[in-house]
Parts: sequence; structure tokens; C-alpha cells
Amino acid sequence: MNISASPSAEQAQQDIVDEFAFFGDWTDRYQYLIDLGKQLPAFPEDLKTEDFRVHGCQSMVWLVPSGDATRMHFQAISDSAIVSGLIALVLRVYSDRSAKDILATQPRFIEAIGLAKHLSPTRSNGLAAMLAKLKAYAAAAG
Repeated sequence: MNISASPSAEQAQQDIVDEFAFFGDWTDRYQYLIDLGKQLPAFPEDLKTEDFRVHGCQSMVWLVPSGDATRMHFQAISDSAIVSGLIALVLRVYSDRSAKDILATQPRFIEAIGLAKHLSPTRSNGLAAMLAKLKAYAAAAG
């Protein structure tokens, strides 16, 4: 196995679950999410267009696909610190994968780390909208 290869989508999800297990309470988990969001690569201002905007999110979110069905890459950003952290998790699981893998991967980490219970309804809806748009891009590429 190539050590430099990124982990599979399933392994990425397990890594996320393991990382969140280190934090005893949700105050620490939210801080970790915010820290992850701050580590997102710079997002080009010229890509903050209506075409790439994810609707259904209370905060502003942009998701830009590139690549093709064999390897899709995503760039994303939000004006919300916590949502940017969610984006960082989603990109770890779904970016740089084949369209087929993206469509086949269920976001089980959301439930596994307790996000489903701790996000506000508007953030949960936004996360669902982001995943739906990401999978729609993958379906179109596939």
C-alpha cells in the first residue's frame, strides 16, 4: 500500500470519529470544528458566485467542483466558523475521490460523532444541502 495515498472515504470517516472521541464535551468539539474551519485553504473571491452557492444553508456557503469522474476535487468555504469546520470534515471524506465512491459513501460520521444531535436545525439542513449538492456534482460527472 502506498503510504502517501490519502485514506479511503471509510477510513477518513473513522479518523474523524476517533478524533472527536478525544473531546469530552461539545464545547471542546465546537472549538475543534472552528479550528478545522480555519485550516481550510484560501478560497478565491471570484468563485463566490451564485452558481457555486449552496442553497438551504442559513450561512453563505460556496462549493466548487473540479476534476472528472475518476477524481473529483472540491473547494468550499463558508462565512460561518462552525460551518467552515463542517466543510473541512465533508472535504476530508469526499474530496479527491471518484464520482462512484462519492455517490456510494454515506456520511455516517455525522451520526457517529453526535453532530446530528448537536447541530441546530438550520445547520443540519445546510449540511444536508451541501452533501446533496456535492453528490449531485458527482452524479453529473459520473
